[in-house]
Amino acid sequence: MAKFFMAATNLLGGTAVIRGRDAEHIRVLRMKPGEDVVICDGEGTDYYCRLVRVADGESEAKVLHTAPSGTEPTVRTIVLAGLPKGERADYLVQKCTETGASEIIFFTCTRCVARPLNMDKKLERWQRIAEEAAKQSGRGLIPTVGFLGDYGAVLDCAVHTDLGLFLYETGERTPIRAAIEAAPEARSAAIITGPEGGFASFEAELAQQVGLWLCSIGPRILRCETAPVVALAALMYGTGNL
Repeated sequence: MAKFFMAATNLLGGTAVIRGRDAEHIRVLRMKPGEDVVICDGEGTDYYCRLVRVADGESEAKVLHTAPSGTEPTVRTIVLAGLPKGERADYLVQKCTETGASEIIFFTCTRCVARPLNMDKKLERWQRIAEEAAKQSGRGLIPTVGFLGDYGAVLDCAVHTDLGLFLYETGERTPIRAAIEAAPEARSAAIITGPEGGFASFEAELAQQVGLWLCSIGPRILRCETAPVVALAALMYGTGNL
């Protein structure tokens, strides 16, 4: 069943008017009146609807019933990733959305190769990628994609969750499985991963000082766009969301 996102304020009165890219998508799918669609308000509620009118540039659907989205994880997870180069960020946003991230935040740190140029346009692009991935994977919300230019703000963001995981590739670390098992009641989490060059040692020390878990996700060194997806999948599995 096709799924679309729409603000709840546009669903009042039992009727949804679908315009823009979603209306074009309905046309491309050659959908007709009488077919069912799901419209999500982006905040965890699904509206099951039936198309009553399909026209160029606009379609209309009648709301049949509503239900909480059954696809959202029980743990709200923020993925904080060192800003990667090129299309690696696109991949990271898409796959973390599919895997269950609630928010994705890029940041700069000492060893970042990429530079935060034209960030407004990049954020707009990444938000579109998150929306399309949320539709494809049946999510109940669209993760917000953001950017932080201050490393201290990144750590502060992670500290204010129930479980802060800092992925680091050297030294004494806790296996990510053990860190997850140590917080069985966690309802929020943060996963911090580095850029292509990894983290400087003082950045890892700061993370440990503020109370984050320095974690390992195995003996292999993963690419910067792969590590957050693997860590997020481990968290989803460990919390019963996969």
